[in-house]
Amino acid sequence: MFFNSLQFAYFLPIVFLLYWFMPNKSKTSQNYILIIASYYFYSCWDWRFLFLLLFSTILVYFAALKIENSVSATSRKIWLWLTAIINLSFLGIFKYYDFFVSSFTDLINGFGFHLNPYLLKLILPVGISFYTFHGLSYIIDIYFKRIKAEHDFVDYSLFVSYFPLLVAGPIERATHLLPQLKVKREFNFEKAKEGIYQIIWGLVKKVVIADTCANYANEIFNHYNSMNSLSLILGAVYFAFQIYGDFSGYSDIALGTSKLFGIDLLKNFNYPYFSRDIAEFWRRWHISLTTWFRDYLYIPLGGSKGSKWFKVRNTFIIFLVSGFWHGASWTFIAWGFINALYFIPLLLLKRNRNNIEEFELGLNFSSLRIIFNILITFIMTCFAWIFFRAKTINDAILYIKRMVTDMRFSEQYFSIERYSNELLLLLLLFVIVEWNSRTKIEPISGKYSWLKLGLCLGAIVALGVFSDYKEFIYFQF
Repeated sequence: MFFNSLQFAYFLPIVFLLYWFMPNKSKTSQNYILIIASYYFYSCWDWRFLFLLLFSTILVYFAALKIENSVSATSRKIWLWLTAIINLSFLGIFKYYDFFVSSFTDLINGFGFHLNPYLLKLILPVGISFYTFHGLSYIIDIYFKRIKAEHDFVDYSLFVSYFPLLVAGPIERATHLLPQLKVKREFNFEKAKEGIYQIIWGLVKKVVIADTCANYANEIFNHYNSMNSLSLILGAVYFAFQIYGDFSGYSDIALGTSKLFGIDLLKNFNYPYFSRDIAEFWRRWHISLTTWFRDYLYIPLGGSKGSKWFKVRNTFIIFLVSGFWHGASWTFIAWGFINALYFIPLLLLKRNRNNIEEFELGLNFSSLRIIFNILITFIMTCFAWIFFRAKTINDAILYIKRMVTDMRFSEQYFSIERYSNELLLLLLLFVIVEWNSRTKIEPISGKYSWLKLGLCLGAIVALGVFSDYKEFIYFQF
């Protein structure tokens, strides 16, 4: 069930009405409604994987109680590692087994041997990376006594399976979400209206921006051998807006949907393409995953403490793991490696925390420097996205080689029967709206909200009818 589908358009109002208009409006009944809705939502993908989700939930729930009640440090550690290994094993089997076996086979065959490995070719359970990380952060926090174990199985199950964030995040923390599930929610009209506006703006990002860019980006990346330099540059830019509109649009819909039920989720994007360096970009992009890796991997490894070698090592580890988390492909690892190369000079020069404060532009030299830094950061990000989008490392290299050697900057007509003019104008308008909305939750609120709402709905309907690209990119992760 996609957020941008008619099925979800029927599903959400039904759950909303049951949730707020049930006879017994207790915290428990609210949670039962949401957990039933969440399991139904997930079963629409493949009901068989419900058993995997339920097994992971039960395992972590009982392991957390065991850890909390254990008097022996050894026992606590055994339960932590046992739970982590089992959960990561499922993730590894479904997501990475075939990749490791194929890569090992290619290596051996390169030395003249011939192996015929057995590949599982399993369907990747949607959302497995996200709910696995939910469980891991929870069990680690219990182990280090940052929080108490949750004794109510329904509350914990809802924390793991809550449908707005189940399949593509944000990756919630028990310290933030569980306390909201422990109390009865009261309907708040202003919060619900805010949620509806955020859902609509998320659909604009997905349907109007991401899906439109996808048509162009797919055309260019699939036929890069026949594209000139201008088209290849635009292809990288289009994909940058596609993945931003797609994933941040999903996050906006998730946050807006959750507000309808009186529950706040973590903000996942904060206008990342207005970043002044790559460190700021990673503080603004996929915030829940970035902070997860910081708190549960980077800091335990030593973080930025110690020698320069340890700082460099830890930076490479976190970016390579981040790349590998996105998928079982060398292209994702290359993407993580490139971002590590971007980040390390800032870290070594102690400039990775330079651009934390917000900024305003004016008619002065400082503003020109900010604009220049934003453009350079965006160009660097687009370059890395080429590896993320390409099917293979070789494709990415050939794409870049042709982009910098073709040197033809004439406009090309695509087989999708379009030039780039209309899309470039659309993206320019989108950037202007985003820039003017940096201090808002979403652009629809404020003055003339009903007019802006009507324009957004009109754009969604007008472009959504002709869009064949429906899936969200991060569902594959």
